[in-house]
Amino acid sequence: MTTYPIYDGDVPYLTTDQMREVDRAMIEDYHIELIQMMENAGRNLAHLARDRFFDGDVRGRYIVVLAGTGGNGGGALVCARRLHNYGAQVHIATTALPDTFTPIPAHQLDIARRMNIATSLAVDDVARLPSDVALIIDGIIGYSLKGAPRGLAADLIRWANDSPAPILALDAPSGVDTTTGTVFDPAIKATATMTLALPKEGLRAAGVDAQIGELYLADISVPPQLYAGPALNLQVGPIFARNDIVRLR
Repeated sequence: MTTYPIYDGDVPYLTTDQMREVDRAMIEDYHIELIQMMENAGRNLAHLARDRFFDGDVRGRYIVVLAGTGGNGGGALVCARRLHNYGAQVHIATTALPDTFTPIPAHQLDIARRMNIATSLAVDDVARLPSDVALIIDGIIGYSLKGAPRGLAADLIRWANDSPAPILALDAPSGVDTTTGTVFDPAIKATATMTLALPKEGLRAAGVDAQIGELYLADISVPPQLYAGPALNLQVGPIFARNDIVRLR
């Protein structure tokens, strides 16, 4: 297992509204588009999956990627594509039909399907997967969570939690509120979580550690001067000077 040392510098935490402001400013003020941020997120998630759970070699290992219809799912789909390219056997389970995805995640799903990566909608299809699933990627719901997960999203969360395979969550475990830290029923119980840009306030709330597991932070190329602007007024140093991924705890 490849390890990342704990980062000992100062790292501000963001509320959900502050993270929305980061996304807005990235797109409107800096012209760094959502698809670019999504590619950065998915690439780093694939790297962390490969390093943390497979000691640098995913060839032949069975990985299930759970993807919602929004940005969190889009990042997970980028990760799925990269892990497939690295030689893993990847199966994508989505929470809805492709025509209900928002445009950029729909584009990512289309790429994955053109690459002949196995995809399914029914949770029964996921339950019939081989018993040697080596890792589950949680990309069901990110900071857009509004109350307890429902429908197929809830079914996939329960399936993942019942699986003996470790779970790597993107940005926050699905079912955890990123501002308050409220743990809804159901919520992913992750082995590790890779959050993006800056960690979210909810990830340091009392009692939420059991859902998060190890906490990592990944770069999606947010300029430090964006954080320093009047909307956020945060001083953020070169957190990623040595690596695109750092471990927070």
